[in-house]
Amino acid sequence: MSELNTPAALVVWGGFVLAFLFGAIANKTNFCTMGAISDIVNMEHWGRMRMWLLTIAIAVLGANLLYYVGWIDLSKSVYQRPILPWLSLLLGGFLFGVGMTIAAGCTNKNLVRLGGGSLRSLVVLVFLSISAYMTLKGLFGHWRVSYLDPIAIDMARWNLSSQGVPQIVSKLTGLSEKSALLTCSLVVGLGLMGFALKDRRFRANLPQVAGGATLGLLIVAAWYLTGHIGHGENPDTLETVYFATNTRTLESMSFVAPTAYSLELLMLWSDKTLRVTFGIATVAGVVLGSFAYAVSTRQFRWEGFASLEDLRTQLVGAVLMGFGGVTAIGCTIGQGLSGISTLALGSFIALAGIISGAVVTMKWQQR
Repeated sequence: MSELNTPAALVVWGGFVLAFLFGAIANKTNFCTMGAISDIVNMEHWGRMRMWLLTIAIAVLGANLLYYVGWIDLSKSVYQRPILPWLSLLLGGFLFGVGMTIAAGCTNKNLVRLGGGSLRSLVVLVFLSISAYMTLKGLFGHWRVSYLDPIAIDMARWNLSSQGVPQIVSKLTGLSEKSALLTCSLVVGLGLMGFALKDRRFRANLPQVAGGATLGLLIVAAWYLTGHIGHGENPDTLETVYFATNTRTLESMSFVAPTAYSLELLMLWSDKTLRVTFGIATVAGVVLGSFAYAVSTRQFRWEGFASLEDLRTQLVGAVLMGFGGVTAIGCTIGQGLSGISTLALGSFIALAGIISGAVVTMKWQQR
């Protein structure tokens, strides 16, 4: 078998292609969670928020359809683990929300801006990566593991094998797990879609509608890529594994921890135990996809820091995003899209923290 046709290579290159499209579309449509929240807080404008909600709706419906028919097993994702570290999710999400607001964009937005020529975003991403790596394996990680993660709820106390909302609904109502999965997916997915599309002005904005739907489908495609195509028998150990993912299970788009692993790979390139993974490939894909769109439309512009104060603010935001994103097990994309698409209870907690942190910071900035 050609080395390029191995499951690991397919996952890596497939992830790069999906992220390339994600970066190009995010640049074209100005897709930004922080910007969507800011539009509501500052101008009471829901256009970008409706696009984000449409993306979530498509991701929820698509991912759970794959789960329902048995093509992927979302219960094995990191979001569905039976231990619910609610404090880490809430506090990490809140700090990420604060960080992305004072840094004027989340991890994904900074990757998109980097592709468009922002040297400011390059510096932000470097500090974000260092902070994220410290939270994964360094000093910040010691604090996280010692003081935050132990404050958790074990779902096994209620005979639950995961923190999936459908399983909780099944337990409470007596519905079969498949019926609860279908019901919850339709209620959440169609509810969000209906809210997003009920506004006539949004429906008339074809780039936003098409962009939101396509980004949602890319989240679904990533689940299929890592959870189906990348799921198989390891020829060396004969064990069934998920190939080329940092979490060793199926993954979709998420950008905080992967930026840390990307920096690690660049710094330790000669270490033969390190490999390009799905997450690392998606980081590169978003940047290059955004770059391709910026160059093709002649929008590529070099950008630096406006002032020393701007530099200080951005760096503080970067550190908060790195710590918060890892502690919350994801960012506005990792939890806000990929995590929510699994209907994990913890993802809703993390997303609530992110939005709360952003809103509180915006209100403080206004004053």
